[in-house]
Amino acid sequence: MTKGLGVGIIGCGNISTAYLSLASLFKGYEIVAVADINMDNARAQAAKFDVRANTVDDLLAADDVDLVINLTIPAAHVDVSRAILQAGKHVYSEKPFVLSLAEAQELGDIAKANDLRIGSAPDTILGASHQLARSLIDDGAIGKVTSGAAVVMSSGMESWHPNPDFFFQKGGGPILDLGPYYICNLVQILGPVAQVTSMTGMASETRTIANGPRDGEIVPVETPTTIHAVMKFESGAIVTLLSSWDVHSSNHPIMELYGTDGTIDVPDPNFFGGDVTVAPRGKEPTAHSWDHPFGVPNFEETKANYRGAGLADMALAITEGRPHRCNDAFATHVVEVMTAILEAGETGKVMTMTTSCNRPEVLGPDAASALLA
Repeated sequence: MTKGLGVGIIGCGNISTAYLSLASLFKGYEIVAVADINMDNARAQAAKFDVRANTVDDLLAADDVDLVINLTIPAAHVDVSRAILQAGKHVYSEKPFVLSLAEAQELGDIAKANDLRIGSAPDTILGASHQLARSLIDDGAIGKVTSGAAVVMSSGMESWHPNPDFFFQKGGGPILDLGPYYICNLVQILGPVAQVTSMTGMASETRTIANGPRDGEIVPVETPTTIHAVMKFESGAIVTLLSSWDVHSSNHPIMELYGTDGTIDVPDPNFFGGDVTVAPRGKEPTAHSWDHPFGVPNFEETKANYRGAGLADMALAITEGRPHRCNDAFATHVVEVMTAILEAGETGKVMTMTTSCNRPEVLGPDAASALLA
C-alpha cells in the first residue's frame, strides 16, 4: 500500500536524489519506481532508495504509478511529459516546464481531454520567506508595488558541472535555466505579466570546462548568456530582471520590490528560506519572520530544502479535488514570459503576453504543515 498517490520518476540524474531523499517528509504520495534511458542509473538509484527500477515503458504501464515526475533534460521535457499523459498518468515536471508556449498548450490540451493534472517546479516559491513576502505585500506592508529589480548572476556552470554543454545550447541559458525561480516568484507575488522587452548578448562564443574528466574541453555557446529584461505586470508594476552567466562578482540585492509606502527585500528564490526585510517609508529596515515549516530566516545556517512541497500539494489536491498551486496555467504563463524575453532580445520588440494566470493560493504555516508527514 502506498501513502497516497504512487509516484514514479523518469530521469535518474543528480536532481532525482533530492526528490527521493526528501519524499518521506511529505504526505500525499510515495515514490515506488524510477526509470532512466540508462538502466544502470535507474538501478543505482533504486538500490540506494529501496524503490523499483523500471524501463521507461514499464514505468508508464505500471498499475501502481499514478503520477510521474519528469526529471529529464529540458529539451526532452515535452516528449516525456506527453508520453506520461498519454499513458493516463498525471505529470510533475522539473523546470523549465517546456521550451515553448506551443508545447505548453499542447500538453495542457492533452491533460484537459483526459482529466489529468500537470504540475511544474520550481516549488521554492512555496518556501517560508517567499510566502511571507507575498503575505506582507498582500497586507499592505509597502503599499502598492510600482516597480522592482531581480538579479541572478554568476560566471556560469562550466566551473563546477562536469557536463555543462546543455546549459549553453538552445533551450538553456540563464533565462530558461534559472529564470523560472525568479519569474515564478514575481508572478506569485505580483500576478501575471502583461508585456516584456529585453536586450541580450554573450561574453564568449565558447566555454572551457574546468573540472571532471572533461577538464579543458571547449564547448560552444549557442544561446544568450546575458539578458537584461523589463517586465510590466498586469498590476502596473514594472520590474527589471538582470540574468547573466558572464559576471564574476556582484553585490546587487537578489530581489527588491518598491511600493508607494516602502521597500521589501526578498531572498533568493532559488532556495526556500532567507531573510525578508521591509523598509517602510521614512523608517529603518526591519527583518521579518514567521513560524512556517518550509524554511527558516537564515537559510545559510540550516541548508533547509523542501523540494517536493509542490508535488505534495499537487498529490493532495488531486485526492481532495482542489486546485494545486504549481499548476499548468501558472507554468505555461511563465514559459511564455521567458520565451518572449528571449524573442524580444532577438527582435528588439515589446512582446505582449497572450496568456495569463491566477496567483496561487498563499501557502501559510498551517497549509504548509498539512503537507508534512
